[in-house]
Amino acid sequence: MATSRVTFYHAPNSRSAGTRALLEELGVEYDLQVLNLRHNEQRQPGYRDVNPMGKVPAIWHHDALITEQPAVYLYLADLYPEKGLAPAIGDPLRGPYLRWMVFYGSCFEPALVDRSMKRDPAQPSTCPYGDWDTMFNTLVAQLERGPYMLGERFSALDVLWGTALRWTTLFKLVPELPVITAYIERIASRPAMQRAAELDAELAAAQAA
Repeated sequence: MATSRVTFYHAPNSRSAGTRALLEELGVEYDLQVLNLRHNEQRQPGYRDVNPMGKVPAIWHHDALITEQPAVYLYLADLYPEKGLAPAIGDPLRGPYLRWMVFYGSCFEPALVDRSMKRDPAQPSTCPYGDWDTMFNTLVAQLERGPYMLGERFSALDVLWGTALRWTTLFKLVPELPVITAYIERIASRPAMQRAAELDAELAAAQAA
């Protein structure tokens, strides 16, 4: 399917590193707009006009602005269906794919923030993730079902979760269980993931110079 290029707003060593990895996995061309977090460019009016939240990643495609990491992944994977990184509507894996994409932002990140800040969660009736142990054990059980989040099928989910778990274990926010460590290594060993990491390392070095 022919489609126009997306404009991708990105900063190295940030959440948007995963989006760059996804774009590399898709193997498509894109227009890169780089922000320097050291200079607080994400908070400046020029970027606030793109994303008032002052966060990356963000993408423009045609006249559509997409922010929020899972939404960006969903959009990009569906934009290039021929790449096979998203189960199509009607595929039995579509529901689980959406579930685990949304689980990241609705359960994992809120739980992670509370845990990192050493805050008690809200009461179960109002907490978006219930409690840490339930959320984490649910995630681990899914990882134990196969090499990828959807079992035998690699998808955009694995770019999201592989990147997220790599960073969160690095900062000791998530336990380095064998199943998690093996999953991180499996995803990080992919050529596109390595290429994205190398490109970001070069970009980070140039910004630090």
